[in-house]
Amino acid sequence: ERRASASLALVFALRMLGLFIVLPVFALEAARLPGGEDAARVGFAMGLYGLTQAFLQIPLGLASDRFGRKPVIVAGLLLFALGSGIAAWAP
Repeated sequence: ERRASASLALVFALRMLGLFIVLPVFALEAARLPGGEDAARVGFAMGLYGLTQAFLQIPLGLASDRFGRKPVIVAGLLLFALGSGIAAWAP
């Protein structure tokens, strides 16, 4: 039980770490892009990330009850890794 709790805590910690690593430099990097000087657009982009997590939390919680916690977490991490890879290779 402790191992499962530690693994799940690590997943959530990495998710939050990913957000808070990007947050301080996002506004500075966005300023170099078209429309990035608009604070409302930058805030909207960061807010959209948080809202997506909030809206998908209940459906994915139900999916984990139906299919098991581990497959849903693995699928979410794979999707996150794919998105991170696409973002890393963006020009």
